[in-house]
Amino acid sequence: MDCKKMDGGLDRRRSLMAGAAATGAAMGLGSAAKAEAAGMPGTAARPNVIVYIADQFRMDFIGANGNPSTRTPNLDAMAARGTNFTGAVCNQPVCSPSRSVLLTGRYASETGVMRNAHPIDPALPTLATELRKAGYTANMIGKWHLAPGTEAAGGGRGFVQPKFRSGFLDLWEGANEFEWTTHPYEGTIFDGDGKTIEFKDEYRVDFVTDRAEWFLRQKQEKPFLLYLSQLEPHFQNDVKRFVGPNGSKERFHDPFVPNDLKPFPGDWQTQLPDYYGCVESIDKSVGRLNTVLEELGMAENTIFVFTSDHGCHFMTRNEEYKRSPHNSSIRIPLVVQGPGFNNAMTVPEIIGNINLMPSLLDAVGVTVPGSVKGKSFVPLMKEAGARKAWPNKELIQISEAMCARAIRTKDWTYCVIAADGRRDNDSPSKYVEYQMYSEGADPFELVNLAGRKEYREQATRLRGELKDLLRAAGEPEAEIVPVTHYP
Repeated sequence: MDCKKMDGGLDRRRSLMAGAAATGAAMGLGSAAKAEAAGMPGTAARPNVIVYIADQFRMDFIGANGNPSTRTPNLDAMAARGTNFTGAVCNQPVCSPSRSVLLTGRYASETGVMRNAHPIDPALPTLATELRKAGYTANMIGKWHLAPGTEAAGGGRGFVQPKFRSGFLDLWEGANEFEWTTHPYEGTIFDGDGKTIEFKDEYRVDFVTDRAEWFLRQKQEKPFLLYLSQLEPHFQNDVKRFVGPNGSKERFHDPFVPNDLKPFPGDWQTQLPDYYGCVESIDKSVGRLNTVLEELGMAENTIFVFTSDHGCHFMTRNEEYKRSPHNSSIRIPLVVQGPGFNNAMTVPEIIGNINLMPSLLDAVGVTVPGSVKGKSFVPLMKEAGARKAWPNKELIQISEAMCARAIRTKDWTYCVIAADGRRDNDSPSKYVEYQMYSEGADPFELVNLAGRKEYREQATRLRGELKDLLRAAGEPEAEIVPVTHYP
């Protein structure tokens, strides 16, 4: 098997870029891109699209969103010149399901991905399939996590077969379960033909950014979609901790602790310095790519989305890091710059990541398939009445840690759990009220109001709204039993 070995550091990065044109055939490019590999970048009439996902990145760890310790000057600059959607949430707070929602504009219960390492239903249109129909190339670098995780199902942790790529059929450089084929300073990913690309002695975020920079410097005769998926700041599974760049513990030895973490046990006391270090490295990566876009004259014709698949509660809400209805699990960064988005604007509406796919299609003038459940948020930036008409209600589907459903509005979070205590993902016939938080009075969600008689009216209204959302998602009718913990 062919293997490209790359050492870390600035000199290695420069060498990689200088030799990029000569190595196109080894990088998994499609035949047209291979023929173009020696050229210089071009421009396209339709905007290019970059979707940059930083795994498990809390919304409040961008400095522009109020964190005094984080070091995110590049993301802050994006938020200042672009549009910062501060009410963004994920509709399923775990990796694979959330990514399936983002790429299809459908709920996880519809995509076939209610658990990690499952493939998207191949019958569903995705962001990649629709943009390719419109003349785009569709390119993926980094973590995929949307193919079967077992060899018996035709999948595995590393190489992803084309049938599981959901339309990303041009450049492919990544791994299905990235956190198992790579570590913070070494690892292996796979090109489109299954050849290995290895790195060593370079921080993983920098390596993935190298690959993206290499891609951007190739001649682009068509507009492109680049789906860039970093593992950081997700924890490294096999060592059970976050691993920032060397020196993170020293740089962030006494950081700001978010108010939703302070009252609870968990592992934030030991893990926050490395988490902050991971965030800093992601910000530097974003800065590098923006510099390349400016250098190549592509910035004005590229929509650049920065987001995450879910947040991180550092074991304060359950025995892991997400899979709960709390803001720390579901709130995600969503910062967009580029044509149509350079508005120096903050949009606070509640926006699920189910709405990203149709919004991007809308922004580049591509018809949104009628089967898509999400709706474009582009009008929120343009039409005076759009904000008044926006529903500000999102369905949150929760699986694996528990079988639960929740509704998140501007004012409330209301969550119900399967009455039989199941953790599987089959929609049960009965739920029980489980958690309820007033987002206005208690934004850090410290007091569970479920079952309190003085909030029965609000709970009854939210129960009805949640049932409406479940029906809209195609879930079967279910009973929701009120809980009365208090007399």
